[in-house]
Amino acid sequence: MPQPFYDADHSAFREVVREFVNREVAPNLDEWEEDRSTGRDVWKSAGAHGVLGIRIAEEFGGGGMQDYRFRCVVQEEFARVGAAALASAFSINEDIVASYLTTFGTPEQKKQWLPGMADGSVVASIAMSEPAAGSDLRGMKTTAVRDGDEWVLNGAKTFITSGFSSDLVLAAARTGEREGRPQLSLILVPTSTRGFARGRKLRKLGLHAQDTAEIAFDDVRVPMGNLVGEEGRGFHHLTAQLPLERLSIAWRALCAAEAALDWTIRYTSERKAFGERVIDFQNTRFRLAEMTTEVDITRTFLEQSILAYNDGSFDATLGAKAKWWTTELQNRVINACLQLHGGYGYMDEYPISRAYADARVQTIVGGTTEIMKEIIGRDLAGRHRA
Repeated sequence: MPQPFYDADHSAFREVVREFVNREVAPNLDEWEEDRSTGRDVWKSAGAHGVLGIRIAEEFGGGGMQDYRFRCVVQEEFARVGAAALASAFSINEDIVASYLTTFGTPEQKKQWLPGMADGSVVASIAMSEPAAGSDLRGMKTTAVRDGDEWVLNGAKTFITSGFSSDLVLAAARTGEREGRPQLSLILVPTSTRGFARGRKLRKLGLHAQDTAEIAFDDVRVPMGNLVGEEGRGFHHLTAQLPLERLSIAWRALCAAEAALDWTIRYTSERKAFGERVIDFQNTRFRLAEMTTEVDITRTFLEQSILAYNDGSFDATLGAKAKWWTTELQNRVINACLQLHGGYGYMDEYPISRAYADARVQTIVGGTTEIMKEIIGRDLAGRHRA
């Protein structure tokens, strides 16, 4: 039998996270859903409990734990109570923006921003998608032009997670061309900067507790020192970090599917129809058996993927496989689980209803299923080129 995925340190950390989730997250979910935003207090509380900044270096106030399994624990505990929106927002902060800063940032950038991201006083967003450019990163229109010792940004972004509440945006922008191809760069933009504007708060199918916004740059001036990584190497930096983003999405998808199964098994064990428990009908048992098997097999693959990430062998193709398979599985499982709830599954008072709406974006965000399959297909074709 394989060794357990978690050890005693992860179990001890889980107790801390579970206590935080039960006290600070679960009781507030309905209010956040109504407000279509998560209060800032929960960010600061998460920082105080060590739930934020897990992988940020200790010298910058973080936990300094590079073992990604600690992040897995957080995702599992959030999924257990149906807090997908908050889990996603925290992931943007930790797995994306903080990761870019840790990997490509200057010592000054790390010192300025990472402590706040670790303690919850700074909420960060990443701005890649544009009204006319989603998966097509090379189609970006936002520009950043040198002017003396400053960058001047102009353009618009959309679908920005925490875009309405964030303090810092890591923006991708065109900073030149080479051989007819746009050169992208990554630039830090504090949202208090003159010329930065937030558009409307976007109304979404799901993830209501997470604000999503359009943002715009109108002659936004920031110091040259706000460049993250190398000028013109933004596309390379983005593609280097996307496997982690996709692994994070995949793990959240798995956790959501597992939570949905748990809720459904409990519900069908208690609910009666025609004088029998719903779980005692053969159709219910077969459906649950099929889904449990698929989810367990997927967990085995993802656990190996997490360990591969920890040892540095996780790559873009593995990330694409994990992302497309798990998010499609999440949607299939939650759809079937809602069906087994009957009419009550359509009611917001049951977590499966919220999970159904929250799941739909998973096959789109971070790269669509179709893009993931293209990445895998190109890798296969490249290996067998004559």
